[in-house]
Amino acid sequence: MTMSHAVPDNDRPPPVRAVFSAVTWKEIAYLVSNLPLAIVGFVYAVVMVSTTGGLSVTAVGIPLLACGLYLSRQLGRLDRARARGLLGVRVDEPTPIPGPKRSGGFFPWLWTSIKDPVGWRTVLYQLIRLPWGVLTFTVALTGLFVLWPVLPYLVRLMANVDRAMVRGLLSPSDDLERRIAELESDRGVVVDTAAADLRRIERDLHDGAQARLVALAMGLGLAKEKLLEDPEGAAAMVDEAHGEVKLALQELRDLARGIHPAVLTDRGLDAALSSVAARCVVPVKVAVDLQGDAARGSAGGATGGAAGDAARGRPAEAIEGIAYFVVSELLQNVSKHAGPGARGATVEVWRAGARLMIRVSDDGRGGASPSGGSGLAGLAERLGAVDGVLVVDSPAGAGTVVTAELPWRDRDRG
Repeated sequence: MTMSHAVPDNDRPPPVRAVFSAVTWKEIAYLVSNLPLAIVGFVYAVVMVSTTGGLSVTAVGIPLLACGLYLSRQLGRLDRARARGLLGVRVDEPTPIPGPKRSGGFFPWLWTSIKDPVGWRTVLYQLIRLPWGVLTFTVALTGLFVLWPVLPYLVRLMANVDRAMVRGLLSPSDDLERRIAELESDRGVVVDTAAADLRRIERDLHDGAQARLVALAMGLGLAKEKLLEDPEGAAAMVDEAHGEVKLALQELRDLARGIHPAVLTDRGLDAALSSVAARCVVPVKVAVDLQGDAARGSAGGATGGAAGDAARGRPAEAIEGIAYFVVSELLQNVSKHAGPGARGATVEVWRAGARLMIRVSDDGRGGASPSGGSGLAGLAERLGAVDGVLVVDSPAGAGTVVTAELPWRDRDRG
């Protein structure tokens, strides 16, 4: 997933107006509160650096420095919360430093703590904020009485400087740090999704095939007891049991198809998605093209035989399985929510560079939303856990187009 340092649109404050808006009053509150908080932070930073610096020649100086940098992180957390509430600046929280057990012992943890870039940048932020806090406090407070016609513009200018300071000094240390935090969040989604899938499989087995097999065993036991006394009744019971076996087998096949269909493993996405489309309540056209220019170019002009060509034309099994699941869920949504006016749907799957693109569209009633209870929110979370993206375009009365994007990984590398 490509990450950018650009400020999101929803983080940008509205245009400055002569009349004081709610955003302007929040900025004034932030600038006025800068001074008392800057005094506290400056005193803490000076005392911490001077004390630990003087004691660094002793055995307690380095541990005290590690603890001081940890407390600096907590001051940074408070400053990020204040900026988020009053300035609308959304800055990711840095990844916590692992404890001694996870760091490999006390001394590796100590070394990691004293060279923590987040803690040191927070100390720098506390030191340089005092003179800036004096300036912002003075201008914002006196400007309310003598500069109020131009105060909104001055306040916006100073608040933007504060925004830049918060983003520059209180954000995670680099792209790798932000990526770690993102992956930790995605890991939680993957774990929750796997647990939900296991619960669903267990429930389906317990309530479906297992119950039928228990009833089948009881029926065959009764038939065995009646075999000599009532051959005709026993034959009828065996006949009934035969029907139960067929139903149990069908339920097991449906369950296996929901986990990972055999046709997907044997014949790939084209055949598997055609099978899913055949079960939709509206006619569905399926178009799969995985031999894009990037796929052909990645072969480097070499010919590795039919097996190698087939592998290059299919993504890794995990990506293929997620793509199948996405299309299956979206077509279920078409069956449930497209409405009686829907005349057809289209499934398109293709490779674009290092991404696998999926588009499912229908001409139904539209109005689908990830927050509308259609399962799109959970689908977006599952895609996000593997660096995927889900985009929904569904104006009311004009059909729905859902585009999903997954990372492409070659099958031979998994």
